[in-house]
Amino acid sequence: MNITTKVSTAVDAAITTRHSVRAFLPTAVPRQVIEDILAVAARAPSGTNTQPWQVHVLTGAPKERLSQSICAAFDDPAERARHTEPYAYYPTEWQSPYIDRRRKVGWDLYSLLGIGKADKDCMHVQHRRNYEFFGAPVGLIFTIDRVMQQGSWLDYGMFLQSVMIAAHARGLDTCPQAAFTQYHRIIAQQLALAESQTVVCGMSLGHADPAAIENTLVTEREPVSGFARFIG
Repeated sequence: MNITTKVSTAVDAAITTRHSVRAFLPTAVPRQVIEDILAVAARAPSGTNTQPWQVHVLTGAPKERLSQSICAAFDDPAERARHTEPYAYYPTEWQSPYIDRRRKVGWDLYSLLGIGKADKDCMHVQHRRNYEFFGAPVGLIFTIDRVMQQGSWLDYGMFLQSVMIAAHARGLDTCPQAAFTQYHRIIAQQLALAESQTVVCGMSLGHADPAAIENTLVTEREPVSGFARFIG
C-alpha cells in the first residue's frame, strides 16, 4: 500500500466512523492533546484567511458551574421560556425530507433508551444531559464575532468538522451541540464573553462510554445518488 492510499484510507476511516456520542467516561483528556486537536483544526479554510473561530475550553469546576447554571434554568419552565436562541439554527417551518430525518433520529435514540413518546419527564432528563456535556471531561464553547457574516459561518462549519475528525483520529469522541445556543446569555455571563461575541454551539469531548446503549446509535446517510447531480 503506497503512502497516498494509506493517507486516504486513514482519512476516510476518521470521517466515516465518527458519530455523535452521548455518554462519556470521566477519563481526563490532557491539555496538550486538546491543543494539538485545535492546532490541526485551525488549518480549516476560511475566506481570505479570516479564521473567525474562537474556542473556550472548559474542564473541572468551571465546566461544572456552567452546567449547573444552565440546568437550573432548563429545569424551571418559566426561566427556560426566557431564553431564546441568538440565531435560527432550524427552519421555522419544517418540510420533508428534513422533518422525517429529524424525527427518525430522535425516536431512534429514545427507543434505545426505552423512552416512550408520552414520557415527557424522561425526555426532559435526556435533553438535560446536553448541558452536562453528556458526562464528558471537556466542554467546548465556540463563539464568533457578531460583525462576521454568513460566509464566515460556513467557514466555521469546516472548522468544527476538523475539530471532530482530529479528535477522532486521536481515539477521542465528540458531540456537537446546538442546544447550548438557547442559553447564550448564561454562557456569556459565566465565561465573561465580550459583547461582540455570539455563541455558535457547544461540543462535548472525551472518551466514549462503551457500555452506554445510546452510543450504539449511528445515524443513516443518503447515498450519493440522493443528493448529487452529475452534469457532463
